[in-house]
Amino acid sequence: MRHYELMVIFEPNIEETQIGPTLDKFLKGVKDAGGSVDKTDVWGRRRLAYEINKNSEGIYAVVDLQSEPAPVAEMDRQMRLNESVLRTKVLRPELR
Repeated sequence: MRHYELMVIFEPNIEETQIGPTLDKFLKGVKDAGGSVDKTDVWGRRRLAYEINKNSEGIYAVVDLQSEPAPVAEMDRQMRLNESVLRTKVLRPELR
């Protein structure tokens, strides 16, 4: 198992109450493959540094998870195909 940090920026026209269930839908593949979600933190609506698809705001969410590499790659692929997701970034934080 490896530790990953996922940052997602959703379109601003989505209700903030729908962010949790939407993330759970994407994270289901990681959980089914034996991974675990340690922490989900929804930052809420923030101004973007530059426009993405003519949006100047987005809803940020950060997720810490433990998983094997293949389910994380598939989850990232599915998020990139979803129209409500503006950007995703998956990181492996450095161990100290």
